[in-house]
Amino acid sequence: MSLPGRIFLLSPAKAGGPRYSMLTRERADFDLARRLREGAATIGEVYSFISGLYFRGKMTYAEAFRAAAPDGLPASLVIVPGAGLVPPETIIDAGQLRAIAEISVAEDNPDFRDPLTAAAKLLDEHAGKHCAYVLLGSVASAKYTTPLLEIFGERLLFPADFVGRGDMSRGGLMLRQARAGVELPYIPVLGAPLRGARPPRLEPWRKR
Repeated sequence: MSLPGRIFLLSPAKAGGPRYSMLTRERADFDLARRLREGAATIGEVYSFISGLYFRGKMTYAEAFRAAAPDGLPASLVIVPGAGLVPPETIIDAGQLRAIAEISVAEDNPDFRDPLTAAAKLLDEHAGKHCAYVLLGSVASAKYTTPLLEIFGERLLFPADFVGRGDMSRGGLMLRQARAGVELPYIPVLGAPLRGARPPRLEPWRKR
């Protein structure tokens, strides 16, 4: 669909699990772990490491189709628990990442919800009432959609092809579309079928 302005909203990686533990281990000596301890890593690369294919797909897709962002505003923002919406290039350190991991991502948790809605209101004031917002994340759960719908209403969109897909399938799909230079179709979250039959598996991508 043709949009007068569009910003991507990237849902967060779960700050936990084995890759989170690898990254925050005090004696971890790989580059990203060292830079995280030094306060020289970005939220985008940290979440890409923790989540792997899914968040990397979001980052690659948002970068590929960044041209539709309103002048003077970021093409994409990451939902960060406790911080609201921040650009992927935002610097983070290990202590901040641990604090993020302590915040429950739930629509009824004010520590998550309040910074998100405050950031969304501020963003909407700057972007104007014709800007649309594309959520690159799960819409089957209310944890992101409930706070964001309060601010953006019918201008909160998501890729229709996400319905029925799991995280890794969505990540692979976004990488494929970014490589092909073909943007996915978007539909409003309001009134959309948010769950459905699992679509066929993606065929292996072959460079043309």
